[in-house]
Amino acid sequence: MSSYFNETHQQARLTARRFIDTEVLPGIQDWEEAGEFPRELYRKAGAAGLLGIGYPEALGGSGEGDLFLKIAVSEELMRSTSGGLVASLGALDIALPPVVKWARPAVRDAVVPAVLRGDAIAALAITEPGGGSDVASLRTRAVREGDHYRVNGSKTFITSGARADHVTVAVRTGGDGHGGISLLLIDRDTPGFSTGRKLRKMGWWASDTAELFFQDCRVPAERLIGAENAGFIAIMDNFLSERLSLCVMAYMTAQLAYEAALDHSRQRQAFGRSLTGFQVTRHKLVDMASGIDVAREYTYRCAALMQAGHRPVTQVAMAKNFAVEVCERVTREAVQLLGGMGYMRESVVERLYRDAKILSIGGGTTEIMKELIAKQLRL
Repeated sequence: MSSYFNETHQQARLTARRFIDTEVLPGIQDWEEAGEFPRELYRKAGAAGLLGIGYPEALGGSGEGDLFLKIAVSEELMRSTSGGLVASLGALDIALPPVVKWARPAVRDAVVPAVLRGDAIAALAITEPGGGSDVASLRTRAVREGDHYRVNGSKTFITSGARADHVTVAVRTGGDGHGGISLLLIDRDTPGFSTGRKLRKMGWWASDTAELFFQDCRVPAERLIGAENAGFIAIMDNFLSERLSLCVMAYMTAQLAYEAALDHSRQRQAFGRSLTGFQVTRHKLVDMASGIDVAREYTYRCAALMQAGHRPVTQVAMAKNFAVEVCERVTREAVQLLGGMGYMRESVVERLYRDAKILSIGGGTTEIMKELIAKQLRL
């Protein structure tokens, strides 16, 4: 194991591993097919301390600043073999940071501890039907009327949106562009807020993904997160951690596919010998292992820079693109090595192959990452 991790990290890893072995793996196949997992799993994860990692102790978390504690646990959660489950359990990590940093203390203290316990679910709502990666063009409008905002608009592709109790929503309170965006924390029971159909997806089946609608939705002005028209900065601040998390999801998805392919190749007999008896198979497995190791170690390096107080925007974008490319290649090769069985829904590599695709889209597409890198390189 890398020197980035200490004994505390290893203990947390074991806790997460036991949680996955006992609470998740027995039911994950059924939950994937059902398109959701039991809400009680949030409470169990909260009780195990898995939801509070990286949050202030005063709010019920484990404490701030230790990125490798988060990475250790995230790697083990991915051994659920379900990116969807991990995405839904982890939706709080993109919804809560702005609340913790910039919400009014009374609002923060009423919401955050309940989410970290697993008693409530939090989601982030930025993407709109006509927007995608162009965050600055969002159109959901919030108009200040006395001590409330009146919100009208819609969101789509919202992870945990079907059953979130609290949603951090990006709205337009000012003029066009990034300078007119704010964040509001909107509760599920707010009049005028409704949830549309649960969206059917290529992958991440166990994660509920929904459309959200706001029709003359009256939100108390105290639910403004940070300053009015300063929401874009908060969104961008969030992206760095989200992209690092996607790096972990990518190399772990690849790792699981590699392990399944390696096990199959050692056992499967063809033409009188195991698949690993053929040079072409061995070389495929070597390429898979090499890519995973480089993606993992570069992600660790980015995390170390972040933990040291730097903002390695370019490096994290590079890490995300590289890890995703490795993930897509490794999962594809794993399906190929398993042959017909790799195409079956009962095979874990089939799920991993489908789940891999969203990683090049979420948190900023591969193309957006390249443009961001190009700007940093002054191209």
